[in-house]
Amino acid sequence: MSDHPQQHGSPAQDAALGNAQNPWNGTAPEIAAAHATATSRRGFLFKLAVGLNGIVGAVLAVPIVGYLLGPAMKKDEEVNSWVKLGAVNTFPTGQTRLAEYINPVVGPTDGDTAKTACWVRHAEDGNFQVFAINCAHLGCPVRWFEQSKLFLCPCHGGAYYEDGSRASGPPLRGLFEYKHRVESGSLMILAGQLPTSATEACARKAPSIKTDQPDLVQTIADNASADGRSAWKG
Repeated sequence: MSDHPQQHGSPAQDAALGNAQNPWNGTAPEIAAAHATATSRRGFLFKLAVGLNGIVGAVLAVPIVGYLLGPAMKKDEEVNSWVKLGAVNTFPTGQTRLAEYINPVVGPTDGDTAKTACWVRHAEDGNFQVFAINCAHLGCPVRWFEQSKLFLCPCHGGAYYEDGSRASGPPLRGLFEYKHRVESGSLMILAGQLPTSATEACARKAPSIKTDQPDLVQTIADNASADGRSAWKG
C-alpha cells in the first residue's frame, strides 16, 4: 500500500504557513529586521523604566537632602543673629515675664512656627536672665508661678527655681539660658539657635542644680502640678 502523496500549495502559501507557525522561519533579512525591532522595543522600555525610577528617587531624595544639609546651609549671620526682645523698661525689676521673638533662621513657609517664646527674669540686682521655655527633661514648655517663685513643667512635674536652677523632678539640670546683652536701652539675645549645652547661644553650659530643700520644693511642685496643667491648657 502506498502512502498518499503529500499535497503542497504554492511557494508563497508555504512561506506564509511557515512564518505563521514559526515567526523566525523567514529570510535572513526578515529575521534580522524582526530581531532589531524586538531589541529596540526592549531597550526603549528599559530606558523608560530607569528614567521613571530616577525621577521618583530624585523627588523622594529632595526633603532628605534638605534635612541633612539644612544646618550646613544656614548663613552665619542668621545663626549668630542678636534679636531684640524689647525695651529694658518693659521688664520690671524683680519680675519674670514671657517674651516672644521671631527666629532669624526662618523659611518662607514657617509662618507662626517662626515665633519662639522665652522667659525673661529681671532680678532685683538689675541683672537679666533669659531662659528657654522648654523643660530640660523632654522639652515641654514650662510655666512661671509667681506665688511659689518656681518654673513648673506640666508634663512630668519638673520644677526650677527662679534663677533657672533645677529644684526637683526628672530634669537632670537647670533651664537652658540664652546669651543676652543690653544695647541702646533694649534687651538683646543670641537667637539664631536654641540654647543647649552644644550651642554657642547657651549662657550656662554646665548643669545648674540646687539641693538645699528638695523635699519642700517637691511638695510645692506636687501641689501646683494639677493647677499648672489646667492653667497651661487654659
